[in-house]
Amino acid sequence: MAKASIVLLLLLPIVYFVSTAKSSSTTTPTNFIRDSCSATTYPEVCIKSLSSYASSIKQSPRQLAQAALSVSLTKAQSAKTFVTKLAKFKGLKSREYGAIKDCMEEIGDTVDRLSKSVQELKNMGKSKGQDFLWHMSNVETWVSAALTDDNTCLDGFSGKTLNGKIKSAVRAQVLNVAQCTSNALSLCNRFAGKH
Repeated sequence: MAKASIVLLLLLPIVYFVSTAKSSSTTTPTNFIRDSCSATTYPEVCIKSLSSYASSIKQSPRQLAQAALSVSLTKAQSAKTFVTKLAKFKGLKSREYGAIKDCMEEIGDTVDRLSKSVQELKNMGKSKGQDFLWHMSNVETWVSAALTDDNTCLDGFSGKTLNGKIKSAVRAQVLNVAQCTSNALSLCNRFAGKH
């Protein structure tokens, strides 16, 4: 009986160390991002776009939502610049030019709405109760509208007459924005749900 007690006493520190190491490894900022992103529509895009922000996100759902919105805004600004440059290309077909002009407007709206969302989340401070819900409702509405703008831009390039390099280039840019925006909306909804 004494031998069993001694063995047990010797094993306890090892069991404690293993369980502590295991629990601390699951709570790293990178794992927090990975776990949070698993609930989004595009988890791989989410993880890839947010992992570099792990040190500022830590394990904060608010910081995660803020980073996701900022990433979406940056992608949208880049897409807007890209589409604006495309509109200046010589030799565009009239339908291509029309689709690009419409897309410029939609992406411009996306940039505006995401900018408002980033600011709203930053400025809401430590709001609680109805005040918190009001701010989050604004954020969710604007991000949702930005996602609709992205899809409307893509709809302008539907049909076979617009197949080609222009359509492919715009589609790649805007899809990336839409995926990041969709993920940001999921993470904002998740943050709102924790209050």
